[in-house]
Amino acid sequence: MDPVHETVAHAQTGQRLPSGSRCPARLDQDHDRRLDQSCGLLPPPLSLPLPCSSPRGGRRSAAAEAREARRIRRRRPVVKMNDADVAKQIQQMVRFIRQEADEKANEISVSAEEEFNIEKLQLVEAEKKKIRQEYERKEKQVEIRKKIEYSMQLNASRIKVLQAQDDLVNSMKDAAVKELLRVSHNHHEYSNLLKELVVQGLLRLKEPAVLLRCRKEDHHHVESILHSAKHEYASKAEVHHPEILVDHDVYLPPSPSHHGSHEMFCAGGVVLASRDGKIVCENTLDARLEVVFRKKLPEIRKLLFGQVAA
Repeated sequence: MDPVHETVAHAQTGQRLPSGSRCPARLDQDHDRRLDQSCGLLPPPLSLPLPCSSPRGGRRSAAAEAREARRIRRRRPVVKMNDADVAKQIQQMVRFIRQEADEKANEISVSAEEEFNIEKLQLVEAEKKKIRQEYERKEKQVEIRKKIEYSMQLNASRIKVLQAQDDLVNSMKDAAVKELLRVSHNHHEYSNLLKELVVQGLLRLKEPAVLLRCRKEDHHHVESILHSAKHEYASKAEVHHPEILVDHDVYLPPSPSHHGSHEMFCAGGVVLASRDGKIVCENTLDARLEVVFRKKLPEIRKLLFGQVAA
């Protein structure tokens, strides 16, 4: 039976172990001690005599065993080491400590290098991200600035085109005004035109008495056509002849004295008003030109520029 089972059996029966038998704990301690001795860490054991039994055949008391153990320890020889062995062991310890220190330093260096690389990559990526964001922001600003400049140039070009178109249309209007100034040069045709203008004004007002104003140089032409104008109006409106009073105190502006004059002028025609002045019919050549020009302006722009102005 092995020592473990033998110890368990004696414990169950209450018997003591026989002389020379040892428990498993002591067996393990002996095994460790032998292992240390084989490695040179402990001196070899001394050969000691087995404890003898008492004269009565039983084991000795615990006090006797303790005294015997102290006596044995006093008798155990002390292992002495010379200086060379001490130096050799110290050198081994130094090499071991240096090796451990070198390995630890290498581990620290490798760990520090890894942490440094990680931190460096993080910093580089963060700076790259900032640079990309700054570049994108500046790129957007450049794009916005380009769009603004393009829009400003486009608007400036459109304004120039519109200004050129307006200048052309206004030059046509100025040319028409110059032509109107020549209408009064033919007295016969101008007198017939004044009669038609007076009749049209009377039909608009439909007043029994009106006030008529004209240019000072057209006064004699108006006086010559008043009778025929009253008769024509009465026949068309089927009413009695109206009373027409020519204003000799206030006249319309005269024709321009010279080319390029900025003074107020009138190309010809008449202005009729009711006696109380509440209703006015401006039937001058300039007013009629303005009405026709506003009405025909889209057609004029379409003929000139190929599109209808908004």
